Amino acid sequence: MLDTATKKRIDDCRDILVGKLPDPKAQIEQITIGLIYKFMDDMDKEAIELGGTTKFFSGDFEKYSWDSLFDTRVTATEMLSLYAKAIESMVKNPNIPQLFRDIFNNAYLPYRDPETLKLFLKTIGKFEYTHSEKLGDAFEYLLSVMGSQGDAGQFRTPRHIIDFMVAIVDPDKKDTILDPACGTAGFLISAFKHIKEKNKKGLTPDERKRLIQNFVGYDISPDMVRLSLVNLYLHGFSDPHIHEYDTLSSEERWSENYDVILANPPFMSPKGGIRPHKKFTISSNRSEVLFVDYIAEHLNPKGKAGVIVPEGVIFQSGTAYKDLRKMLIENYLYAVVSLPAGVFNPYSGVKTSILLMDKEVAKQCNEILFVKISNDGYNLGAQRNAVKGSQLEEAIELTHEFVRTGEFKETAIAHAVPKTEIAKNGDYNLSGERYRQVVLIDSTYETLPCGNLMRTSVKSFDPRTKPEDKYELWSIPAFDQGSPEVIYGSEIGSAKKVVIPRDVLLSRIVPHIRRSWVVEEDDSNILKIASTEWIVFNSDNVNPGFLQRILISDPFHSQFMLTVTGVGGSLSRANPKAVGEILIPLPPLSIQEEIVAEIEGYQKIIDGAKAVVNNYKPKINIDPEWEMVELGNICDVTSGGTPDRKNESYWNGNIPYVKTGQIYFNRIKEADEFITKEGLKNSSARLISPGTILMAMYGQGVTRARVAILEIKAAINQAVAAISSKDESLSLEFLYYQLQGLYEYLRKISDARGGNQSNLNAKLIKELKIGIPSIDIQREIVAQIEKEQALVNANKQLIEIFEQKIKERIAKVWGE
Repeated sequence: MLDTATKKRIDDCRDILVGKLPDPKAQIEQITIGLIYKFMDDMDKEAIELGGTTKFFSGDFEKYSWDSLFDTRVTATEMLSLYAKAIESMVKNPNIPQLFRDIFNNAYLPYRDPETLKLFLKTIGKFEYTHSEKLGDAFEYLLSVMGSQGDAGQFRTPRHIIDFMVAIVDPDKKDTILDPACGTAGFLISAFKHIKEKNKKGLTPDERKRLIQNFVGYDISPDMVRLSLVNLYLHGFSDPHIHEYDTLSSEERWSENYDVILANPPFMSPKGGIRPHKKFTISSNRSEVLFVDYIAEHLNPKGKAGVIVPEGVIFQSGTAYKDLRKMLIENYLYAVVSLPAGVFNPYSGVKTSILLMDKEVAKQCNEILFVKISNDGYNLGAQRNAVKGSQLEEAIELTHEFVRTGEFKETAIAHAVPKTEIAKNGDYNLSGERYRQVVLIDSTYETLPCGNLMRTSVKSFDPRTKPEDKYELWSIPAFDQGSPEVIYGSEIGSAKKVVIPRDVLLSRIVPHIRRSWVVEEDDSNILKIASTEWIVFNSDNVNPGFLQRILISDPFHSQFMLTVTGVGGSLSRANPKAVGEILIPLPPLSIQEEIVAEIEGYQKIIDGAKAVVNNYKPKINIDPEWEMVELGNICDVTSGGTPDRKNESYWNGNIPYVKTGQIYFNRIKEADEFITKEGLKNSSARLISPGTILMAMYGQGVTRARVAILEIKAAINQAVAAISSKDESLSLEFLYYQLQGLYEYLRKISDARGGNQSNLNAKLIKELKIGIPSIDIQREIVAQIEKEQALVNANKQLIEIFEQKIKERIAKVWGE
């Protein structure tokens, strides 16, 4: 468990470096080098205390010892020179083990600020090489900040998902274990801990030595190799075996097989694809296909594996994908675990699954187990906060039972499918929900096919035949806006369905799923028309509001998705005939009306809470006695620029780059894009310090005039104004809230400028009049606004609570 003091030291190191190295990965590399440097000195001192001599800092390298760096006669500039030379030459130190030489390979000091280095090394000096597990936890925490996507499409796997996969695969102390795309060695460390936990009585020295020898990792990136070497070393691996190796293009290690393989390989293939050698069974240039092929082919006869794959591997119709799935089903695969789409948030929303292989189990079993995880113990928002109800432990137990018995009884999250059923149409699709034949309805009410409630006599009409008439268009975009659109026939480009009051519309198009609304009665004589992408329901036997809720419920949706055709294309559609065969529970009309009345009560609370959330804006009432000053007199206002997009050397560097789309009355802690030092130097983009207010100057929708507080050092483009205070009597938070309250005014004065676009500029912002009370009053106002925002957040929680109540009420109808 990481202690608070160690965590704070890590954070302090990053805070010191962030001004010189904004990229978390660059910070981690420098902290890594610093820690190993300090630990070598610690081990030298320990050797002396035990009666021995120094080893690491001896001979020509004695002048680089920690004490030499911090000699009172050494200036900060001399310290920088010594340290820079030391880390660059350490790879040639004959007195250190190969592991440390690998860590220092290509190491250098990327900045030349003596005071920053001195402060950084003083903080590193507070770490001591004592207990490796404690330092290992610290390093794991350090690596957790480096979660963003790499150039090759790699994502840092969440710790709980790594541990989940290791628990299912269940490696043992005699197993040889490989991660062919090891990153920072998370899978290897988790497997090591798992094996030690299984052997609580302890491992003999020979067993422990053999165990460490059995762990191997490959990675194409020298930076990742360095990080994984340190991570393993700090977790007790005195001689870790991590190789800089291109798993897909190199052949030197092709003959090496393993008992266990665990991996989350890169998902992205470079332009033109991979150029693999000819030893793969599956012919492909896609990295995700080749990695899975590699893993399957490098298992020993009783080998087993767990690998994370993108959804394309599960259902893509390309020849290589189908050939891979066929090979897996016939020889290796025994289970597929579907993970929630947000498991890699906030770095990616990519949908993934875990393929579980066991050559021995696959030969003995005629079925594939499908497990669908909808709750992994964290919500699916950007922050991934912990929630109750994790299904991971249940999934582990179900999977182990399937392996142990070869039999399986269907549960809410898992079912088994015969291999012959999966192979039937030749595409070997591994989407588990496709093979669920029916939802088991345990309802006390009558059930019937929902097709019985469809309105089959829907007329078609082409509004272009009467271009001057107005129509009420119930389209999918209109649904997202919250109300139908009144539009002239000349503006409508295709034939539509004629709909009537009490019609219930259900979208049949992917990705616009789970959209259903009721056509309402009104006083107008305007013809109501709807997109052909809606399936239309209407019956005297059903309350429209009740049916709408049933059509967007979880049990209905899982069946609805089985009717979708064209999976893998840009737009897939549900087959209305197949949708009509889905059984739904139908209580008596009086019960339906009671349920709708109950739900409407909940909905009123939700709508009221949403009104608070949507309409609340911090408001600072200007007192006439306050001093009013132009913003430009108390603040600097600057903007940035955009490096040439055509110049690749300007982009994908380590400098965060913030644009207007990230500004929405928030605090900016990360960027969506990054530029290089060269891009910064050769453009008008400029670096902005943390604690600066950013304002969006462009944007014709809602973006213009929004503000945010920047909490990282980042570059900005020309559409963003950076506002920084020149006066200590002005609170940053007070100014931030005052500018929020001026949002509508700022939009109005920019509109008044005329021209083709309504934009703000630095002159308008500088001329803005700001009220400046005493600093104490500013703080009181900020505290009051923070109390108001706490109430707004309480309303957000209220929305979640009552939306869950609605969901639970409909679930009871289904018998859940």
